[in-house]
Amino acid sequence: MIRDITIGQYYKAKSVIHKLDPRLKLVCTLLFLISLFLTRSVMTYLLATLWLIIVIKTSKVPFRFVIRGLKAIVILLLVTALLNLFMLKGGDVIVRIGKLTITESGLATTIYLAIRLIYLIIGSSLMTLTTTPTALTDGIEALLGPLKRIHVPVHEIAMMMSIALRFIPILLEETDKIMKAQLARGADFENGNIFHRVKGMVPILVPLFVSAFRRANDLALAMEARCYHGGDGRTRMKPLHYQKRDYIAYAVMGLYMVLSFCGGRWLPLHFWVF
Repeated sequence: MIRDITIGQYYKAKSVIHKLDPRLKLVCTLLFLISLFLTRSVMTYLLATLWLIIVIKTSKVPFRFVIRGLKAIVILLLVTALLNLFMLKGGDVIVRIGKLTITESGLATTIYLAIRLIYLIIGSSLMTLTTTPTALTDGIEALLGPLKRIHVPVHEIAMMMSIALRFIPILLEETDKIMKAQLARGADFENGNIFHRVKGMVPILVPLFVSAFRRANDLALAMEARCYHGGDGRTRMKPLHYQKRDYIAYAVMGLYMVLSFCGGRWLPLHFWVF
C-alpha cells in the first residue's frame, strides 16, 4: 500500500509532456480539476476521460503505474460513496433495504463524486510524474511572482512545497523499511479490530517522525553550509521560457475547457445528466 502512492514521485521518460514548461503543466492541471466541478453531465466526464487517456498515452507513463495511486484511496472512496449513496435523498427510490434507501439523486451524486475523486488523483499524479521537483519549484515561484509586490515570500513558499514533494517518496521508502523491520520482530498490522490496528501503528509512527525530523535537520544544516539565504539575488541554471509547443498546449487546453463547459451547459439536460 505504501508503494502505491504516486503523488510526488517522478517517472523519467522522453515525451512531449515531460518537455513542457512547468508553469503550463501547473495551470493545465488546475484548469482540468476545475473542469470536473463545472457541470454534472456525462459529456463533461467523457471529455475528461478522453483527455486523461490522451495525456497518459502522450506522457509514456505506464497506465498501471498511473492507476496504482488509486489503491491508496480505496477505503476513502468506498466510505464516501456509501455515505452519499444512503444518506442523500431525492428522486424515485431505486432500492430499499430496511430503513435505508437508494434514490436516483443519491446514486447519481455517488457516481459523480467517485469519478471526480479518481480523476483528481490521476490528474495530480500525472503532473508530478512528468515534472521534476526542481521544475515544479521554478514553476510555482514564477506563477506566484506577482505576489512579491505585496511582500509575500514566494520563493520560500515554493521551496517548502518542493521540499515536501521531495520528501514524499523518501518517507514512503522509510515507512516501508520500518514496517518490514517491525514485521520481522513479530508485529501484526493486519489482524484484530480497528483499535488494535491503530495501536500497532505506534511502532511505525514514532521512528518515522524521528527519521523525518533528523532528515529535516540535516537538510537545514546543508542549506546553511551552502550559504542559502532565500530568493533575493538568486539565479537559475535553466531559466523558464515558453516555446512553440507550450503555446500549442495552451490552445488545446483552452479548446478542452470550452468543449467541457459548453457540453455541460448547452446540450439537452435530459440527455446528458442522469
